[in-house]
Amino acid sequence: MATIPADRTPSTIPTKSKFRWDDGIFRSLTTAAGGAVLAIVIITAYQLVTGSLPALEKEGLGFLTGSSWNVGEELFGSLPFVWGTTISSILALVLGGSIGVMLSAFLVELAPKWLLKPIGFLVDLLAAIPSIIYGLWGILVLIPFLRERVFPEIHAVFGWTGLFGEKSTGTGLLTAGIVLAIMIIPTVAAITREVLLVVPRNMRDGALALGANRTEALKTVMLPYASGGILGALILGLGRALGETMAVAMVIGNSATIESDLFKPAASLASNIATEFGEAGPLQKSALIGLGLILFILALALNFAARMLVARVRRKSGVQ
Repeated sequence: MATIPADRTPSTIPTKSKFRWDDGIFRSLTTAAGGAVLAIVIITAYQLVTGSLPALEKEGLGFLTGSSWNVGEELFGSLPFVWGTTISSILALVLGGSIGVMLSAFLVELAPKWLLKPIGFLVDLLAAIPSIIYGLWGILVLIPFLRERVFPEIHAVFGWTGLFGEKSTGTGLLTAGIVLAIMIIPTVAAITREVLLVVPRNMRDGALALGANRTEALKTVMLPYASGGILGALILGLGRALGETMAVAMVIGNSATIESDLFKPAASLASNIATEFGEAGPLQKSALIGLGLILFILALALNFAARMLVARVRRKSGVQ
């Protein structure tokens, strides 16, 4: 006959029915959480589509392909804002993404121990700074510095490309890209660092045992192994750059034009919504909601592409 341990009375022994009851509650809560996320996405998409219908019906395909945004004449073409969003985000990804990856590699493998905590703290501090502070810093510090010191030098060397004009007020696509690059560094650096830390130690030690130094082990073993996670970090950084609003609105110039000159003012989808929505009339408000719909679709497409790219890189690198 089975005996009950001395430290467990019959009232404290879990029963099979109790476990089934608890499991049912947990299953219901998790299912509800997953359903809530799906419902939020569907409701958001529905509201954006219905809210933008008046402008879409009036402009038709011209809403996507038109390059004129004139509120007085009720002409609403989104192409200048798609251009500004895309170029500023790509600049941010090139600048901030490369710095974030290199910073993480330095912290994981090359930095002396006494530097790890100070630099890690500063990276976390960058992530905690509100975007409005980045915008103020951009107006008060970055724009005057770029206008007086940096942009003239860039024009003198690369002006022949047509990407860097002679005259600049300091606001423009390149300025917005630099601000966004600083803002996405913490995101890219934090995720890349965690990915590099989970690389199997025996792979690194094997490379060192074969005669590679720490830099070679990092370049030939650790970075290729973690390439899928690093790509995911870059995509997340790009996603933040696409949706950033206030900091971009303060430094990009808010001009609905398409210019190849990166020094010229431009506008992004998010910055134009923020600056015009408060005083917009019915049709203009519908057009601004349409810009939000475009941004929503870009975010979904970016996430879908990111999943496919990460899966492909993982298959090539042999990571499951």
